[in-house]
Amino acid sequence: MPASFPTMSDTPVSGPLRVVIIGGVAGGMSTATRLRRLDADAAITIVERSANVSFANCGLPYFVGGLIEEEEDLTLQTPEQLFDRFRLDVRVGVEAVAIDRTAHEVVLRSVASGDESSIGYDKLVLSMGAAPVRPPIPGYDRARSLRTVEDAARLAAEVEGTGTAVVIGAGFIGLEMAENLAGHGLDATVVEAAPQVLAPLDPEMAILVEDELVAHGVRIETSAAVASIEERTVTLADGRVLDADLVVGAIGVRPDTRLAADAGLTLGPSGGITVDGVNLTSDPDIYAVGDAVEKPDAVSGAKSLIALANIANRQGRRVADHIAGRNVRPVASLGTAIVKVFDTVAATVGWNEARLRAAGRPFRTVRSHPYDHATYYPGATRMSMKLIFDPEDATILGAQAVGPKGVDKRIDVIATAMAGGITAERLADLELAYAPPFSSAKDPVNILGYMAENVLCGDCDVADPSEVADLVAAGWHLVDVRTAAEHRAGAIEGSTNIPLDELREHIDAIGDDPVLIYCEVGQRGHTAASLLRELGLPARNLDGGYSSWLASTRAAEPRGEENLGSQRQSARSSG
Repeated sequence: MPASFPTMSDTPVSGPLRVVIIGGVAGGMSTATRLRRLDADAAITIVERSANVSFANCGLPYFVGGLIEEEEDLTLQTPEQLFDRFRLDVRVGVEAVAIDRTAHEVVLRSVASGDESSIGYDKLVLSMGAAPVRPPIPGYDRARSLRTVEDAARLAAEVEGTGTAVVIGAGFIGLEMAENLAGHGLDATVVEAAPQVLAPLDPEMAILVEDELVAHGVRIETSAAVASIEERTVTLADGRVLDADLVVGAIGVRPDTRLAADAGLTLGPSGGITVDGVNLTSDPDIYAVGDAVEKPDAVSGAKSLIALANIANRQGRRVADHIAGRNVRPVASLGTAIVKVFDTVAATVGWNEARLRAAGRPFRTVRSHPYDHATYYPGATRMSMKLIFDPEDATILGAQAVGPKGVDKRIDVIATAMAGGITAERLADLELAYAPPFSSAKDPVNILGYMAENVLCGDCDVADPSEVADLVAAGWHLVDVRTAAEHRAGAIEGSTNIPLDELREHIDAIGDDPVLIYCEVGQRGHTAASLLRELGLPARNLDGGYSSWLASTRAAEPRGEENLGSQRQSARSSG
């Protein structure tokens, strides 16, 4: 907690405590309803500039796509319901325009009439959230944002009778929008300035999500910048022109800190409001929660911006507790997130390789491609998983998973393990629910734990897919231990095929050179590499096998909808 931050104001309060909350969605409503349960007499006022409070902003893309049919289904509570149940004074269509910290007043303005008034407070809670990033691109005014129910209603109306759409930004919201627009029958294109979709994922995981989009007819343009937006088109920086009856801007969000900055509250290096462990700002009577505040990161301990609804809700509850005089424990944020893209689910927790590498933090990874439940029970599907951990103390630094089913369960287990301080190898010891329809006797999370244990104990020396070319150039003998049929279907160029069951009989063919072993997903490769090491031969196993190498290789190549298929075929036929 910064030394300049008092834990609580000593200003005496006569009469009912006056609490004003600016922002009536996740964090704000969580504060209000929790505080009412703790204090029956407090005068609680919520100010919201939109026409709705307590609405499901995470459900907005699905309303645009028609999956959620009624606009009313997005509003969890109305102002009238909140008054009847909690005696909350909820004022919609009212914007807070200034904070007078000396007078303990907030200046309000009616969105409809422009009339101004003021309201006094003993405690003020800022929950303004974040605003869409709107870059200075010519014509960007035509790009629609999606932050409120009103935004969603307008977009849903414009989708009708529309043929083509361009979504700018391939983050979680951008991909959800692309899915829903395509599901509504639009010819959708996603334009992303970065080399991949879903920046929180590492490239070999993100390419699997891109595959799903392309398979459902969504065009993907990565490493592409938008130069301008015209009446019916979008022009890219390389001169290409995309048809775009509708344009959706999903580049990202920035914390809405105008009120806080104007009031002289301290902002952090990433632009969010600085708060202490109980979410107090630099003013002892003003709290801030949600997307507008900087949060302590669970991996680094540094403050960062994490825009997630569950964090906002948790912070709101803790602020109410603190206002009511209860002890509050500070909690760091893991950044756990998930998205559904057609029939594929992608989830992440903690940091990815790129972020760790940029921070100069050492790490090790293990990759697996397990099934979501026992393969002998019908309907088993394969997922791709990745665990990242500290090579010295085995602290879990992050995890990612992509697949049709079972992804949410596994990422949630790993997130829980990270929160509880469980190290990578101890994932093997978790007793998780097992029955053939739900998992395998060794759950995919357990498997990651076993793999991490092998690496940490020195039982298995794995090679990252990115290292293959360098190892081969250094003289390593590349051996494929899959079956001959699997090898013919697609292999790493230059590899020798010696099926695992025949490896002992063909040791002489390997020679004395160090050996890089691979199979389809890494399991048979581990067995083969262990055997060779027992026989005195230097051997490493390719982490994640051919599946991870193929994804990693494809992710590093230039691609687009027009050549993705040919690149896949080239990868299959190599070797």
